[in-house]
Amino acid sequence: QVQLVESGGGLVQAGGSLRLSCVASGSRFRFNRMGWYRQAPGKQRELVAAISPGGSTNYADSVKGRFTISRDNIKNMVYLQMSKLKPEDTAVYYCNVDPPQSWVLWGQGTQVTVSS
Repeated sequence: QVQLVESGGGLVQAGGSLRLSCVASGSRFRFNRMGWYRQAPGKQRELVAAISPGGSTNYADSVKGRFTISRDNIKNMVYLQMSKLKPEDTAVYYCNVDPPQSWVLWGQGTQVTVSS
């Protein structure tokens, strides 16, 4: 199974920026579409950004124009650059394949807290 480790979260004021990183064990993920997900307290986990193996991207309407997903297949890394952060972006952020598969374990996620 592939394991994923997210990092880069923290506490930031509204309007600020953060860059999240995700490292995957093994090279299998480079052939898969990857996504960043988030889960806020009391809400379901949602996909906010996705990137194909070739680099095509898609974003949820709520983050379009503010978040940028990228990947480095050589380093087995996926990134999420977040800018113009809003309090409603507060959540635990996870990376995973899109859609999630049984052969990939969810990581611990990284907490992003945006203060108003």
